[in-house]
Amino acid sequence: MAEEVALRATPDRRRADDWALALAALDIAARIDWGPQHGFIVLVGNDDALRAAATLNAYDRETAPRPHRPPPAEYGPSDMALIVAAVLCVIFVFSGPRDDGGAWFTAGAANAARIGAGEWWRNVTALLLHADVGHVLSNAIVLVLFGTALCRLLGPGVGLALLVVSGGVGNALNIAWRGTPHEAIGASTAIFGGIGALAAARVVQHWHGAPVSAWRAWAPLAAGLALLGMLGSSTHSDVLAHLFGFAVGVIAGGALQWLRPQPLNRRAQRILLTVTIAFVAACAWLAARTLHA
Repeated sequence: MAEEVALRATPDRRRADDWALALAALDIAARIDWGPQHGFIVLVGNDDALRAAATLNAYDRETAPRPHRPPPAEYGPSDMALIVAAVLCVIFVFSGPRDDGGAWFTAGAANAARIGAGEWWRNVTALLLHADVGHVLSNAIVLVLFGTALCRLLGPGVGLALLVVSGGVGNALNIAWRGTPHEAIGASTAIFGGIGALAAARVVQHWHGAPVSAWRAWAPLAAGLALLGMLGSSTHSDVLAHLFGFAVGVIAGGALQWLRPQPLNRRAQRILLTVTIAFVAACAWLAARTLHA
């Protein structure tokens, strides 16, 4: 080379070789020299100096170590979804299938006419009732799968509250849309609400820069839509109720994750869990009173 310019210097020979290789990839001739004061020196021809400097600046940006991002905050393991699934199965043992004409279906189903007459609690008690063994078992299995993930992320208190709220509000919106005559039962509206909340929370985490892969962020949403399509042909399926529950879950779960990225502490979770259980129990008590009216 007639005239050379010292472009970079480093005590690390491997680093100097990497720079020279990056330049060679763009047909920029470079050589490596060594000096006791500066270490390994990358030299290029004067005519290539500007292009070589720009090339190495771009190379450094591409190879710079990424800042460490802490994993998304999660509450931790929880058995709440398993407990709720077991409770639904126990309730079915006492209520029996709908075709048997049990009194609990008369008192607790989401009947549009009775809800319109002021029996609002039916929007919640309907979530506890199932038509037959296949109905309750399928809902219990899906609840364990997605509810466990929801409670692990947000905590058992928040998870159960989201299930009840999305299920109850989803039923109420469905009844308001359909009008009379219409009647619904089953926990699937709440389950779809939980899937929606989980999907929205993961997407918000992804947007906030947490190391949540795109697959992990969007998988609950894809699974929920696939499940909705699969269950759409079921004789017990109320697709519109599922859509309303899912939408409420998306809004509630996304808003909660956006406003409070950190899960509530254990004490707050216990308080919310107690309030939610008490609310569901109060709805069941109001339904039971109609048995003797």
